[in-house]
Amino acid sequence: MVIFKKEPAVTRLSVISTQALAESRGGREREREEEEEEEEEEEPRVMEGTIITSHSLAELCENYFTLRHFSVGSYNTSVCNAGSVSTTVARYIDRTYDLLSSPSTAEALSRVAAVFEVVRAGVLVPLLKVAVVLCLIMSVMLVIEKLSMAIIALYVKVFRRTPEKIYKWAPLSQDPELGSLSHPMVLIQIPMFNEREVYQISIGAVCKLVWPHDRLIIQVLDDSTDLSTRELVQEECQKWSNKGRNIHYISRDNRNGYKAGAMKEAMDLDYVKKCDYVAIFDADHEPPPDFLLRAIPFLMHNSDIALVQARWKFVNANECIMTRIQEMSLNYHFKMEQQSGSSTMAFFGFNGTAGVWRIQAINEAEGWKERTTVEDMDLAVRASLQGWKFVYIGDLKVKSELPSSYKAYRYQQHRWSCGPANLFKKMTIDIIMAKKVSLLKKLFLLYNFFFARRIISHNVTFLFYCIVIPFSSFFPEVIIPKWGVFYIPTVITILNSIGTPRSLHLIIIWIFFENVMSLHRCKAVFIGLFEAGRVNEWVVTEKLGKALKTKQVSTAAKRSPNKFWQRCLFLELGMAVVLLICALYNFIYRSNQYFIFIFPLSLSYFLMGFGFVGTHIPAAKAIIIQNITFNLLS
Repeated sequence: MVIFKKEPAVTRLSVISTQALAESRGGREREREEEEEEEEEEEPRVMEGTIITSHSLAELCENYFTLRHFSVGSYNTSVCNAGSVSTTVARYIDRTYDLLSSPSTAEALSRVAAVFEVVRAGVLVPLLKVAVVLCLIMSVMLVIEKLSMAIIALYVKVFRRTPEKIYKWAPLSQDPELGSLSHPMVLIQIPMFNEREVYQISIGAVCKLVWPHDRLIIQVLDDSTDLSTRELVQEECQKWSNKGRNIHYISRDNRNGYKAGAMKEAMDLDYVKKCDYVAIFDADHEPPPDFLLRAIPFLMHNSDIALVQARWKFVNANECIMTRIQEMSLNYHFKMEQQSGSSTMAFFGFNGTAGVWRIQAINEAEGWKERTTVEDMDLAVRASLQGWKFVYIGDLKVKSELPSSYKAYRYQQHRWSCGPANLFKKMTIDIIMAKKVSLLKKLFLLYNFFFARRIISHNVTFLFYCIVIPFSSFFPEVIIPKWGVFYIPTVITILNSIGTPRSLHLIIIWIFFENVMSLHRCKAVFIGLFEAGRVNEWVVTEKLGKALKTKQVSTAAKRSPNKFWQRCLFLELGMAVVLLICALYNFIYRSNQYFIFIFPLSLSYFLMGFGFVGTHIPAAKAIIIQNITFNLLS
């Protein structure tokens, strides 16, 4: 007999539940494995920066809120809106990714990189190496030129080879019978243009010169466009005329030829024919009372001398650091360049003021010409080609004013750099074909005076120290010798600083200031050589005279601050950014430590680009200065 045992219902349910649970677990494991496979497939795209698509994001949000039994009223609306926005964004990102990750794009980028490597190795590196060689050659030429001038100046100083010892000089004798006739007739020209702040300085100083009044004719050549300034200058001339001075006020309705045009027209007047010599002073120059007594005897006793040039003495050298730096550069110009040229070749460039000319020499050189912005240098070169000699008197000093604003200084340096380069281009053939001068003097004019001092000096300063050395940081193949980077610049710096011993502590500032200014000088040289747009630009250097010394102006400056962004100079700021990149790259990747020089150079460009140099006078302050000057005069 078979007895069937009845199993409990709970046991059967347990078995069924266990099997269902196992199947459920197996299904969940399979789902988990599939999800992991999908995540593994999507993971590279996420790592590469791809975001989750908007559809999956909206689906996840919907499932989340459904599981939490949240209401779907207003919430579903916001989720759908978010999904539509994210869909658009994701579409653009996906397209961008596909474009960048496509084989064609990758191939194009690799081709560009390959082409760049070819250009770098075949063009950029050789070009930079050639630039290094050229800059080193120019540096050697420049340092030899400066050393030769320094040796000559030292010889003159040590052995006291003063002009009085080289040329015949004797004080003018006082003959009772001849009286004032023992003094030659002298013409004095004072060209000016809107010189409200300084016109009294030059007119008053000239009228106080020790010279017989009946043997002196003064011309005030006023091209001012400001009518009130013209009236003030005319009143000043009338005041001295009432005191017995033979002074003439001459104005024009145009500015044809600028300064050269004004002096040329004034030289054609009939009474000028009675004069033997002409002295020229700019509106801000103040000659000492004995100026003519010291300069004229050179011309009277030496018939072959055409020009006597005096030295400038700066009344506002201590106004700011920028004027101190200018003083260093100009002292070098007078003590080295002018002195060496006068002592060896009896030639140097006329400074346009503080000098006395023999009128006969001016006429033989065909007078003043306005073809360049350096009419003074133009006349000096043409007179020298006629065989005339020049004399520089270093201890005869004429007070003058330095530009104290960076804007005015930039315009001045553009004119002083562009004009000589343009004149060099126009006079090269004339110098070569000249018949009255020796071959040695022709070589001196072409190489020493023009090429080395007016072309090479400006180009090598900017191209070598602001371009070649910084950019060599990106090219390890380019090696610059230490003597070119360190020793030659050190010698040049020392030679430029010995003319002003009191400013030796500013030598580092002078170096970086001159490097920044080399940008404008180099640009001006090429404008002059190629006769580009600004080749004949003439901007009169802004002068402030005694007005800045008044208390009212200082107070007005504090009440009228200049807007910061109006002072920005984008050319300097652009160079600053480029140099900063070069310095950072050199600091990180190179071991030659050029960043020690490039970082401060970049900072200098930033400071000057943002206008933190010199004195800056806003428009409101300039009007206040004019009003104060008018009140002081009236």
